[in-house]
Amino acid sequence: MTAHPDLVNLRAAGVAVVLDVSGPLLPRVLHWGGDLGDDVDALRRTTGAPVPHSTLDAPFPLTLLPSESDGWAGTPGLQIARAGTSRPPRLQLSTPVVVDAGRVTVHARDDAAAVEVALVLALDEHGVLSEQVTVTNVGDGVLELVSLQHLLPIPERAVQGLDLTGRWTRERAPQRFEVQHGTHLRASRRGRTGHDATLLMSAGTPGFGFRHGEVWSTHVAWSGNHTHLVEQLPGGAGAHGSVLGGGELLEAAEVRLAPGEAHTSPTVLFIHSADGLDGISARLHRRLRARPQHPSSPRPVVLNTWEAVYFDHDLGKLLELAETAASIGVERFVLDDGWFGGRRDDSRGLGDWVVSDEAWPDGLLPLVDRVHALGMEAGLWVEPEMVNLDSDLARAHPDWVLGPADGRPWRRQHVLDLTNPLAWSHLLERLDAIVTENRIDFLKWDHNRDLLEAVSSGRPAVHRQTVAVYALLDALLARHPGLEIESCASGGARVDLGILERTHRVWTSDCNDAVERVDIQLWTSLLLPPELIGAHVGPPVAHTTHRHVDLGMRCATALFGHAGLEWDITTCPPAELDQLRDWITLYKELRPLLHGGDVVRADGLEPGERLHGVVARDASAGVFTFAELQSGRSARPGLRTLPGLDPDRRYRVTVPTGIPAPATVQRAEPAWLAAARAGDLVVTGAILTRSGLSMPVLDPAQAIVVVVTAVP
Repeated sequence: MTAHPDLVNLRAAGVAVVLDVSGPLLPRVLHWGGDLGDDVDALRRTTGAPVPHSTLDAPFPLTLLPSESDGWAGTPGLQIARAGTSRPPRLQLSTPVVVDAGRVTVHARDDAAAVEVALVLALDEHGVLSEQVTVTNVGDGVLELVSLQHLLPIPERAVQGLDLTGRWTRERAPQRFEVQHGTHLRASRRGRTGHDATLLMSAGTPGFGFRHGEVWSTHVAWSGNHTHLVEQLPGGAGAHGSVLGGGELLEAAEVRLAPGEAHTSPTVLFIHSADGLDGISARLHRRLRARPQHPSSPRPVVLNTWEAVYFDHDLGKLLELAETAASIGVERFVLDDGWFGGRRDDSRGLGDWVVSDEAWPDGLLPLVDRVHALGMEAGLWVEPEMVNLDSDLARAHPDWVLGPADGRPWRRQHVLDLTNPLAWSHLLERLDAIVTENRIDFLKWDHNRDLLEAVSSGRPAVHRQTVAVYALLDALLARHPGLEIESCASGGARVDLGILERTHRVWTSDCNDAVERVDIQLWTSLLLPPELIGAHVGPPVAHTTHRHVDLGMRCATALFGHAGLEWDITTCPPAELDQLRDWITLYKELRPLLHGGDVVRADGLEPGERLHGVVARDASAGVFTFAELQSGRSARPGLRTLPGLDPDRRYRVTVPTGIPAPATVQRAEPAWLAAARAGDLVVTGAILTRSGLSMPVLDPAQAIVVVVTAVP
């Protein structure tokens, strides 16, 4: 902490946040970025901005909730309205700022607007800054919360931006932009995070990449409507160049506070790295792994039945599938859609959460008991937030459908209004009964449509629906503490740190095409560590793209996540089952490294190449994959360095037998490969990180996996 009484200097893991808390306005950020050391007393003077012509007569402060009343002409931090009137708030400190162990608590008030604000910033031990704001109506009438955005300044050198976009089966596509005057805004009104969700909004120094450049990023930990933005005004942002931030996106009249009521924003995270995007990921992954609810047991190998049987639920077939799965080392068997009500296709039955007498005349226990007897966990697919109009539930309770009665269907389904207490309670009791009666260990919790016209009781309901879903998950987990839940939303449309406060992994994409999955998983890992990323080996011909992909490529891709299978493996010949058994054995051997190390990704590759891996925190081991997604521009890839290793150590380099060998286009392979297969290749970390390995000439849609282990 600084000795100056009006400055707060938060420091952790090479990051510093310096606040001017002298008042009377809300604190302003003098610095967010690399650590400045203890002595920041001069920072107020060194960051003092000049006063150009044709502007305010004095430099304006950029406070934590910037407002026109402060002189800020950009996106406001807080907008409120009361009885049809609105004006920019004039918040001033109501009590001294409290600082305790990296946590700053600010209380401010606008008496004329009759509003109080409590703002909490915390810099954790990993260098991740979190911010949360509570707005309270202290007046007599209703207060409408129009907008609440969390904004921090970033410097002029952050000239390039990066966000992600996507669609169903093609999530997490990166796109770069130049930070220029104006607002680069990503606004999601889908009622769920979205296939096109950016996960992180980043800005950095020119050409920043995975392993180089200074980067500032933000993430809104919320599963409903939200915004992320980078904004630059010609006059700057206080003494800085731009602002970065985001928050919940609220529709008109969505949050209306009665006297004494309060609204608390989602948590918004701000992350700085001097080491490129890998540095951003390292901070986020370490923060997630430090949570008390983070999965601590080894992530079990999963077999999900969807692409094996679809809606064709036959006990004999499923028992055969379970026996085969157990024989090759699968640890969790998940029965997908089609087990309940009249659900024989996707047009009916959704919402009727009772075991189908037609499909399962003896119930689910004959399958579940056998799965448990084989030493596997039993999982079940559910989609609790949705309903088919052709269902007993919708016929009995048409008023439980969210939105107008003639609202447009999506995948022939509608949304169940969980803001209705009766619908919420009914759903909790049904889910509780399903888990209890069928001894279920895991739920694949799906969410297969956007929330369009999400109106309940005459008001927009996305905020209340999201809060209700969180409460439902919390209540179910309180009743079943050992239950694990996957966040699935027609694949990867609900991937955010709000839903992951009460779920244990995400289904990354409905696309199991390993060629597409390489990039989908690579960019999802920008936010999430591998153990939270569901990654399955699908059948030879992908369900969504109809592309044929070799088993080696499928296994190499699925290795770098929470691994599993989505495939009717009863159709596999014995040799192929042996290959899958070897792959599962390798996954289990590498699981502590894959799910505990730092994700690393290489820069400077050819357009179709991908090189990424996981390196132990102490650099004692690493596992990497080099993938060729398309034909290379050059006759050979050349030398490729392995990032993240210690140049001063020596490493044994091996090519594991658990991954089927890739197809190549070469007359002779690189000289090091034979020695690596025999376990006879020991080289320095300096060679691996600064010179590299000469990569083989792979066919398109092929990959090679390399494991390195430090030796004395």
